[in-house]
Amino acid sequence: MPSFDITSEADLVALKNAVDVAGRHIGNRYDFKGTSARAELNEKDKTITLHGDSEFQLSQIKDILFPEMEKKERESTKRLDHGPVQSVGGNKSKQELKIKVGIEQELAKQIVKLIKDSKIKVQASIQGDAVRVTGAKRDLLQEAIALVKKSITDFPLQYGNFRD
Repeated sequence: MPSFDITSEADLVALKNAVDVAGRHIGNRYDFKGTSARAELNEKDKTITLHGDSEFQLSQIKDILFPEMEKKERESTKRLDHGPVQSVGGNKSKQELKIKVGIEQELAKQIVKLIKDSKIKVQASIQGDAVRVTGAKRDLLQEAIALVKKSITDFPLQYGNFRD
């Protein structure tokens, strides 16, 4: 029976590359000379930490970082969970951006409900942090992919592991 998986995995190599390129841009900008402005990727914890002298400077760093991330991996900024801006030692600020990997339970339930309500003759089930969709025909699976792509636009999803 044909099936496919709906997943959401971050490309850490592309993210590391984007953070490195953004770091070079930050280093070259005249208004950042002599400041603590920088962006760091922690691959183990899956977080990007932004350091700056003020909240305004953090927003400028995001204006540099986010387009670089979008160039490397489409819709990658949608998977970021913005933490609060913290004051660190005097006039310095930092902010953590958590990288969400996998499909959370609420979104998985929403996808399953969406597929069931559509009356397409496929079955959707939650498999950990992925959603598996099975059906009798390939065309029905492609119809389900099109439906989910059209409906879920606020989080990046991948459609893979297609089996016949």
